Amino acid sequence: MLKVGGWLGGGRHKGATRSLNALDEVNQIEDAMAAVTHIMNDDVDAAEAHLSKGSSPFHMLGKGVVTFMRATLGFEQDIMREASQTLSDAENSAYEQQRRAHRNAHAYQSPIYPPGTEYAVCLAEAQLMSAIVGVLNESLTEAIKSFYKLRKAYLTLDSVMESEKKFLKERSTSSVNSASSSRPASRTATRSGSPIAAKPPAPEKSVPAAAEEKDAQKVIKGGNQDDDDDDFDFVDADEDHKETSTPKEYMGHLGVPTEKGKEIQLDNAERESHIKSSSAPDLPSGEKPDQGVPQAIDDFHKLSLTDTVQEGEDVSQYGTHPVDVFIISGSNFCFGILSLIISLVPPAFSTLLKIVGFKGDREKGIQMLWQATKFHNIHGAMAGLVLFGFYNGISGFCDIVPKSGEGSYPKARCKALLDEMRKRHPNSHLWRLEEGRMLATDKKLEEAVAFMAKHSDCPLRQLEALQWFERSLDTMYMHDYEGTSAAFQKCVELNNWSHGLYYYICGTSHVELYRRNKASNPEEAAKQKEKAKELFGKVAANTGKKRFMARPMPFDLFTVRKIQKWEARAEQWKCDMVDAIGVSPFEEIIYFWNGYKRMRDDHLQESLANLAWIESPENEFWAKEEGLDEKGILYMLRAAALRNMNKTEEAKELLRKEIISHDRALFKGPLKDNWTAPCARYEMAANIWREADREGRPQDHPKLLEECKIWLEEVSKWESYDLDARIGMKITTAKSTLRRFGVTI
Repeated sequence: MLKVGGWLGGGRHKGATRSLNALDEVNQIEDAMAAVTHIMNDDVDAAEAHLSKGSSPFHMLGKGVVTFMRATLGFEQDIMREASQTLSDAENSAYEQQRRAHRNAHAYQSPIYPPGTEYAVCLAEAQLMSAIVGVLNESLTEAIKSFYKLRKAYLTLDSVMESEKKFLKERSTSSVNSASSSRPASRTATRSGSPIAAKPPAPEKSVPAAAEEKDAQKVIKGGNQDDDDDDFDFVDADEDHKETSTPKEYMGHLGVPTEKGKEIQLDNAERESHIKSSSAPDLPSGEKPDQGVPQAIDDFHKLSLTDTVQEGEDVSQYGTHPVDVFIISGSNFCFGILSLIISLVPPAFSTLLKIVGFKGDREKGIQMLWQATKFHNIHGAMAGLVLFGFYNGISGFCDIVPKSGEGSYPKARCKALLDEMRKRHPNSHLWRLEEGRMLATDKKLEEAVAFMAKHSDCPLRQLEALQWFERSLDTMYMHDYEGTSAAFQKCVELNNWSHGLYYYICGTSHVELYRRNKASNPEEAAKQKEKAKELFGKVAANTGKKRFMARPMPFDLFTVRKIQKWEARAEQWKCDMVDAIGVSPFEEIIYFWNGYKRMRDDHLQESLANLAWIESPENEFWAKEEGLDEKGILYMLRAAALRNMNKTEEAKELLRKEIISHDRALFKGPLKDNWTAPCARYEMAANIWREADREGRPQDHPKLLEECKIWLEEVSKWESYDLDARIGMKITTAKSTLRRFGVTI
């Protein structure tokens, strides 16, 4: 029996050798989609048993999904390599079947899409997943090649949307010109002239490896020399799609039910009712719709109907053929995640976006992902995972986002989606993890930790590691120091990623325990000091082994520098390294993970107490030894805590007086914490935004929005500093938020 990837073994089908007829296609799609959905119930054995029986592009894509999920859950390089190979096989198989479909008279004839579109979606999906894996790879060359793949996936998906646009226009014209009948266009509508009816571009396999390497190296070196190789895959994207964004007007993917075997006809009243009911999953009984659900979602459905159909006409008759459902759900998911990913790239990587050749559109991407969640297949499930990852992870990491209205966190809608996914996949730990994240986002840290502890047994090691990591962060935000140390040491056991950071966080936990016992229990304090020294001693040996796009991991550089700083201070002050540690490194880590946003006031008060220790009589070095560098850390972290307690005036005054008033050059130098000066500017912007959005109507405070913009622009132009990519993501989101409210930035 052939297996899938690292989970399922090393064997591999090389793809079907004959064209699939219409019946074959239906059977293969339904079989592969059913098989891969078992993954969402943590049932890898069932997925293995089913996927191993098929060699169609849909089965190979399913195998790619298995290894992709494992690779992105664990970030392990060997699994990433397996995923890359599996997805490459899926690309080649899909390309071959797409090529054959153009001359296969027995293939399914869709009324919407040209022959082979289902394989084009397969190809785009494999390219998209392969690109994500490549960007996570340690190699810069692989990352650059991945951005080219994103571009190819975009072009394919854009063609699918063009097919839908053309179909809708033809339906509209047919309805207007038909005087004898009000019946809609036949399901055998012509597909001539379709934008993807031509021979598809060859997949990655058609490009010699040496040519790929050469083009990638040209980007690395910044060169644009002419080359005899005119291969399509590596033409500079910005020449073809300069300053292009994803389409502002959505022209397809009508929001119709997808239950098997059902066809519907909608008149105008029914259409409006359907649009209203399909814009979000049903809310739990008795719960009011969240006012934060973007109005754009409703507009999204209306665009695909009202822009091309005359008022009063019979507007739509769509069957639920598995091929069309696969195309619609897959293109929604793929285009949605593609638009969202590109919109989140921080400024530090903006050069790479020129390869892609188009700009991301966060709102459109989110809308399409919500649309995809309506489909009861793997595309719907994965779209849900991406949405939760965005709202509970990336968006929750940022500060300058609206508290209500478009762009805000749609709590009720997310809750409804989570309930729906739990019903579809009752055995999956993925949704239990997301439920724990939602509790933490709602500042219920203790409940989140207890919930994840109750559901910690998981058959997938990568998912168990992710659960423990989330649990570790929440335990840290709760200031459970022993629990934090134990949880992060468990993470060391479960994966081979970021061990240096984990040991560093464990060490900072014992520093806090040492400080708490220093005066009251010297014996216990001595034990905690030794534990801290032991754990810090493991940091250097466990850093520098992992790289991201050929660069050292940012937290590796940060933790090593911090320890070097403390060792230098200890030598200068003639004391133990633990005594030479300055402002709470535990709180510093919390800040960089934006844990303050998940804390209630009682948690924030404990953070302020941790910060206050450095100024207490127990610390003999503060008054006579500390300079502006360490004091900058104290006031920065204190201001961040105060902002999250809504004490914005106090926070701003602290930042102005203690950091911003000083020459920025004073915060730079060997071993210094150069992040405090730029982060102080970002904190000013975050405080001002909080004031503008206090009543949930930031548009009523244009002067505050302009002031927020000024601070963001200043920090955007800052030179490189510690962990600047993390702050860069916050800045990217902040700029997007301000633009939503009419601020040019």
